[in-house]
Amino acid sequence: MTQNPMLPSVPSVVVNDVDDDLLAEAFVLDVREPDEWASGHIAGATHIPLGQLQERVGEVPLGQKVLCVCAVGGRSGVATQYLVSEGREAINLDGGMHAWQAFGRPVTTD
Repeated sequence: MTQNPMLPSVPSVVVNDVDDDLLAEAFVLDVREPDEWASGHIAGATHIPLGQLQERVGEVPLGQKVLCVCAVGGRSGVATQYLVSEGREAINLDGGMHAWQAFGRPVTTD
């Protein structure tokens, strides 16, 4: 795990370090807007747009790693900071879905 230099207090992980074990144990939280979500997301992810996260934080489990995802890592970094402040073990996906897809990782659509 690395620290994103833009968000020094945010725990982050790069796509290469996201393995099947992490995906199996983590609650994957996609904080992008609905049109971005519809264009493709990580299988099994939960969609809560960043603007709704504060009111829907109860949907994010306690006691489970939370992998926060957005397009490039900025909004998910904000989400990660917020979730950590709320007692969750959150990790930002550095590079977001752009990096995910650039590395050939699979996406799904609804």
